[in-house]
Amino acid sequence: MNELPTAPLDAHFAALLLRLHGAPHPVLERAAQAVSAARAEGHICVPVSAADAGALRATRVVGAPGEFRPLILDAHDRLYLHRYWAYEAELAAAIRARLGVAAECDAPLLERGLTRLFGKAGDLANWQRVAAETALRQSFCVITGGPGTGKTWTVAAVLALLEEQWAARGMRLRVALAAPTGKAAARMKESVQRTIETDPKFAGLTLAPEATTLHRLLGTIPDSPYFRHDATRPLALDAVLVDEASMVDLALMAKLLAATPLTARLVLLGDRDQLAAVEAGNVLADLCHATQSAHLVALRENRRFGAESGIHRLSERVNAGDADGALAVLGTGASDLTSRPLPAAAALGDTLRASVLAGYRACCETDDPRTALEHLAAFRILCALRRGPFGVEHLNRLAERVLADAGLIEPHATAYRGRPVLITTNDYPLHLFNGDVGMLLPDPESDGALRAWFLDAAGALRRILPARLPAHETVFAMTVHKAQGSEFGRVLFILPDRDTPVATRELLYTAITRARHSVELWHRPEVLRAAIARRTERSSGLREALAQASSGD
Repeated sequence: MNELPTAPLDAHFAALLLRLHGAPHPVLERAAQAVSAARAEGHICVPVSAADAGALRATRVVGAPGEFRPLILDAHDRLYLHRYWAYEAELAAAIRARLGVAAECDAPLLERGLTRLFGKAGDLANWQRVAAETALRQSFCVITGGPGTGKTWTVAAVLALLEEQWAARGMRLRVALAAPTGKAAARMKESVQRTIETDPKFAGLTLAPEATTLHRLLGTIPDSPYFRHDATRPLALDAVLVDEASMVDLALMAKLLAATPLTARLVLLGDRDQLAAVEAGNVLADLCHATQSAHLVALRENRRFGAESGIHRLSERVNAGDADGALAVLGTGASDLTSRPLPAAAALGDTLRASVLAGYRACCETDDPRTALEHLAAFRILCALRRGPFGVEHLNRLAERVLADAGLIEPHATAYRGRPVLITTNDYPLHLFNGDVGMLLPDPESDGALRAWFLDAAGALRRILPARLPAHETVFAMTVHKAQGSEFGRVLFILPDRDTPVATRELLYTAITRARHSVELWHRPEVLRAAIARRTERSSGLREALAQASSGD
């Protein structure tokens, strides 16, 4: 078992299990602390030694798979909290059931639709065509690809092909587009809608696709880990398409699969190279590693960044674990990629001044909410850490100081004109969700009183009293984790001055690929090298369980 620091929660959990066991037991105490701490670190289980496994199996609180005990120890000596063993087992079983189901489909009609959208099938695979066909023919499909590989266009194609199939039966298609966060859902809706409206190939598509969070789709029950929709009350849908699936943790994915009927197609889209979910599990990566090729399609052609793009070449080198190659790309002087040495902590404010003013002046100079939000989305400072001299909290204070010195804001109170805010929790009555970004600006219809302005998924402006906002924080700078599901015109990515376990290959890749046009990276080479060498490793048995499901074992 890995030695992790003992937090109060872990110690209390171990003490509870010792009381249930009825006697002191050093191996059980250590194992209970480890599995509790590991879950908080994103792991589903912890491996135990053969000797410890024998001792644990003899206790009253450790059971085998299928037994109802607080801890579960499987045949491979992996120790789970019972709930997470159950999530993993339920998810693997649900996928096993779907892998054996071919979706009902009018094959000639599908072929005509594919030819209209993609042209005739040729010798070289058109992976978007393959992905769309897989989504139509299979009950379960995973589509993975980096930014610019055509996931949005593929979603629009899947919607058009599904609508044709249902229209031919004289039926109305019931479909849901969903994502883990409100911001990701809004971006999915906006991107798909723009594609449908601008590409003449979709002129006959009558759907007006809406997008929602997974929590809202499943039906949140206040103060409960359960949802209104589950295996006994499934979603009344014909298809569910989920974007940003890398952000979906094990528990939420298991509940989504349970609530989606076998008669409905389930399509998961995401980038397997991005950061894993904040909560426990790395489900999309596990799915991509273990799922049958008949149900998994990787989009490979990048249409956003050309072969000479610095962002594209850097992200490839980072994914490959090639630190020398990454540093070489940073030194090429690519037009969309800038690199500079990390300044000393004491000089950070002065060094930031030009970037902050260039990035945020426009959104602070206007009182028009839509214009301000558009300017705000054009630039963002990303950090690996929340705290410390190179963390989000300090960077936000420095940005406020720079803008205040320039006379652009007056941050004398929590609510001030020009303050950008990031919502950090879901508030369903207000329709504000974790990841939503807004800005405090005067409301001319309320005598200039400050309101928090947001754009909803349909692109309409909403205004909220600042006092009514759920938990939120200033967002001139944000962590890379919080930036998942978002894109910005330009990104300034600041790595810390020393190595940290948070800085991984996946974090670097996610930060770099948040930018549509350009990235500026401030770093120390040794810290960048260490991050590229470190992969996110999360212990689970899901890959093995999915591999068994795929092979039919």
